Amino acid sequence: MKTLREAVGDYLALRRGLGFKLKKHERFLEEFATFLEQEGTSQITSRLALLWATQPQHIQPAEWAARLGVVRGFARYWSATDATTEVPPDGLLPYRPGRAKPYLYSDEQIHLLLKTAKNMRATHSLQPWTYHCLLGLLAVTGLRISEALNLQCADIDWSEGVLTIRNAKFRKSRLVPLHASSLKVLSDYAVRRNHLFASRNSGYFFPSRRGARQMKGRFDAPSIHCRGRLAFGVSWPAEGPACTIFAIALQSRRCCTGIAMEKTSNDTYPSCPRISVTHMSLTPTGT
Repeated sequence: MKTLREAVGDYLALRRGLGFKLKKHERFLEEFATFLEQEGTSQITSRLALLWATQPQHIQPAEWAARLGVVRGFARYWSATDATTEVPPDGLLPYRPGRAKPYLYSDEQIHLLLKTAKNMRATHSLQPWTYHCLLGLLAVTGLRISEALNLQCADIDWSEGVLTIRNAKFRKSRLVPLHASSLKVLSDYAVRRNHLFASRNSGYFFPSRRGARQMKGRFDAPSIHCRGRLAFGVSWPAEGPACTIFAIALQSRRCCTGIAMEKTSNDTYPSCPRISVTHMSLTPTGT
């Protein structure tokens, strides 16, 4: 019979083959396997799973439940091989994370953010333009921040005006159409980036100072909100959001977030409304 660590590797490979990324699962299961070794056993029991899940005292109870849930999923898989495996019952840790409260930025607030981004104090000359262009792209496309940061230079079809978003949720890819005004803003940024970072080209459209991928934490919801608060003082809402939603027209959001498409047989894209961002405005128009 396989060892528990070998089973963990097989389990992760199986789940990832089905499209799950399992970012925390590998670390959690490796830690759990180490814990069992320290306990002198390879048998999974509900008592040991609960003991391991609640070990960290500095985290929220909902995180305990998440840790236990990872072990529960693996235990179900492993029980088909090892009949002595106990699957921790549902509800053993009945904690659930609180639902994130979104913050809807108005058009005026988005414009203020974009204006401030270009005048921000920066560690290098491209940084203000990166914030301006990246925040504007999020506002008009509805991209997830990780999708925007993963964007490669080759993912922009300049002739057709289409972004290719690769390996998104469940490792799926999709196409996002852009208006010519959006392409103009992106093109101007690319020229400036290539001029400043000619010797540090890593392929990322929004590179860091060293030419690598940008850190997500610099562009998450609290960071964006904090920059607005520092720039506009009491006129900016004090309460920081758990997540951010840039409010754009329903027609645009449906167009840019709900369509997964590929080129047709004659090497063209299906017709789709474009999103206008003249000077990073938020007005949807037809083609």
